[in-house]
Amino acid sequence: MIIATGTASGKSLAYLVPAVTEIFSGGTVLYLTPTKALAADQLRTVRGLRLAQVRAATFDGDTPTDERQWVRQHANYVLTNPDMLHRSVLPRHASWSSFWRRLRLVVVDECHGYRGVFGSHVAQILRRLRRVSAKYGSQPVFLLASATASEPALAGMRLTGLEMAEVTTDASPRGSTTFALWEPPLTDLRGEGGAPVRRTATAEAADLLSDLVIEDVRTLAFVRSRRAAETVALAARRNLEEIETGEGLALPFGADLVGSAPPYGQDPAGPTVRRAGEFEEPALARGEELEEPALPYGPGLGGPGLGGPAVAGDGGPHGETLTSRESESEDGARILDGPPAGRLADRVAAYRAGYLADDRRVLEKALRSGALVGLATTNALELGVDVSGLDAVLIAGWPGTRASLWQQAGRAGRAGQDALAVLIARDDPLDTYLVHHPEALFGRPVEAIVLDPDNPYVLAPHLCAAASEIPITDDDLEIFGPAARDVLDDLVARGLLRRRTTGWFWTSRNRAADLADIRGSGGSPIQVVESGTGRLLGTVDESSAHTTVHTGAVYLHQGETFVVEELELDAGVALVSTAEPDYSTFARDVTDIRVMESLRSQAFGPGELHFGSVEVTHQVVSYLKRRHQTGEMLGEEPLDLPARTLCTRAVWWTLPSAALIPLTADPDGKPVDLGGAAHAAEHASIGLLPLFATCDRWDIGGVSTELHPDTGLLTVFVYDGHEGGAGFAERGYAKAAEWLSATREAISSCECERGCPSCIQSPKCGNGNEPLDKAGALRLLGVLLGS
Repeated sequence: MIIATGTASGKSLAYLVPAVTEIFSGGTVLYLTPTKALAADQLRTVRGLRLAQVRAATFDGDTPTDERQWVRQHANYVLTNPDMLHRSVLPRHASWSSFWRRLRLVVVDECHGYRGVFGSHVAQILRRLRRVSAKYGSQPVFLLASATASEPALAGMRLTGLEMAEVTTDASPRGSTTFALWEPPLTDLRGEGGAPVRRTATAEAADLLSDLVIEDVRTLAFVRSRRAAETVALAARRNLEEIETGEGLALPFGADLVGSAPPYGQDPAGPTVRRAGEFEEPALARGEELEEPALPYGPGLGGPGLGGPAVAGDGGPHGETLTSRESESEDGARILDGPPAGRLADRVAAYRAGYLADDRRVLEKALRSGALVGLATTNALELGVDVSGLDAVLIAGWPGTRASLWQQAGRAGRAGQDALAVLIARDDPLDTYLVHHPEALFGRPVEAIVLDPDNPYVLAPHLCAAASEIPITDDDLEIFGPAARDVLDDLVARGLLRRRTTGWFWTSRNRAADLADIRGSGGSPIQVVESGTGRLLGTVDESSAHTTVHTGAVYLHQGETFVVEELELDAGVALVSTAEPDYSTFARDVTDIRVMESLRSQAFGPGELHFGSVEVTHQVVSYLKRRHQTGEMLGEEPLDLPARTLCTRAVWWTLPSAALIPLTADPDGKPVDLGGAAHAAEHASIGLLPLFATCDRWDIGGVSTELHPDTGLLTVFVYDGHEGGAGFAERGYAKAAEWLSATREAISSCECERGCPSCIQSPKCGNGNEPLDKAGALRLLGVLLGS
């Protein structure tokens, strides 16, 4: 069964009741969550029931080694995540034998987070779980929970391989939410090609967060990266420090909301806040930090920098005494229950993955108690962590899906009170489209969960892992799907598995589970090491190392800034040194694409639309430096890195020469640059695809050409950035008319004259965003769409 209802609709109760019932009858329960924060929150809820028969415990990377044996032998309600299930619980299933024999229920919470390649890996992990359970004689019921999902029964079936009943009726009471779409203003600055530059979404978020904290409005500010969470919190603290030291004056929130009544009864007239420096919105970097660095803030949590909640009596060198009500938590920590009498700046903090487990728990408790008023966070707090009593949510940039948007907005008003949600647009085609087309957000169903369990690049390592757990037999093929037999034959041919009369066997002494990197893209991670001390700062996925830790890249860790001295790919090490640059870096690559096979095609206007297999060769060739405070481009530096090849899936469209004849001149007699028009259409369509497929623009790439050698025609490709494909291009093929119409509308609605990052410029274009033809892209898409 899958329950797909709104935020705070009682889903936790819906699975807790049957879970406790099964435990009372002697069974065990396995609870899966994408994040440690949600597991810790659910553990607090279960223990709050005070039922002696329920022995609940988390089993994840934060669980001390000496406690793990107790969990395996005695816990009957185990809370874990797919990573631990994949790497520890399933490979060592024999040590969990008593738990497996009594397993009655598997709860998969927040299952809408399992999408794309990660979701495909989780789908195979759940199939391995079913095999292991069957070995010990149990057939547990799978109960899936998701705040928002389109076609939930189908999504649940693809995730588990089992038929699903769905519950979608939501009759829970809730307050009203005022939802604002906020577009940052254009500045006087100019970017590439003289394009206008907007104020960054993170700078706007920091200012709004400051205003809300001043008015004691408890607020979460969601940002898209770990680095941005620290940046927003730091900027908000600086704003508040300036106000408190008399360098600026507080502005009641809502005073700069033109034409709207200010919330919370505030007077719309008032002086303006003197802002701290403008902050660049960092690019999303995959795997940028190693868990678990220490918190990079505050008076009361052991370090200067970003502010954190004061913990009375911490004894640290930065501790301070604040007058406040205090209470003692379950682990003995003294947490502030009410607003402290100290500085406003100390009531703002950052929260993200990568913090120590105890520090994350302190932050969560401080937010619940009111000791913290403003928290800048990644999606680590997006999922169902019960943080009640929040008044407002700021969302800095489109979070990727409508499901995530409503999940984040639902963090406010969870106690049933009215709430405020603000979506702050980034300088990006999709964000621009949404703030000008609210109908694309409101009253529309959320996206389908896109995943492909049959992707051979995902299936193969999990078949190896399954064979190492229990030899695979012919009867098991049904569990793993129709592609399993061909993939098994390939694994035998490659020497990874051995075929015998009784099945397929893993014969290597190596750990089969290590073959699957379920949250990355394969390959050994690159270690980020401080050259002067030898200190390991973090790791980066091998696939993203070329773009995130190339020579000269700016790398942020624990609030400290480093510059990469050298990337040694053979050694798997990036050497960095401490620095304080006033710029951020963005890698650029060039791409070639070859059509391997067209799997589906259809007529599309005067052209054709295709979906199929492609081989993509791309090479990082340079990086840009962009000033933090202004967004000004400081220059481009060349790089010498090897090319990489990716076999994946793509959607592409072509137009014949006859259809292009009307485009050779515009109404004023100026010729249209067909290459620039196709290039602009490619950039914008990459930006808009996440509206129709559950992906990020960094999960996909594109190539455009006036004449492609494999098609002989003008061609625009958009491809999945994951080996074997991730289902995003296939979704684009299915939604092509809506997707490309929205792309044309996004370009048309942008107020710039010749193109800017809000419409046709891309931050990762290896050609320096040249050539681009905005007017030509509109006409080209008009021909394709017949408009």
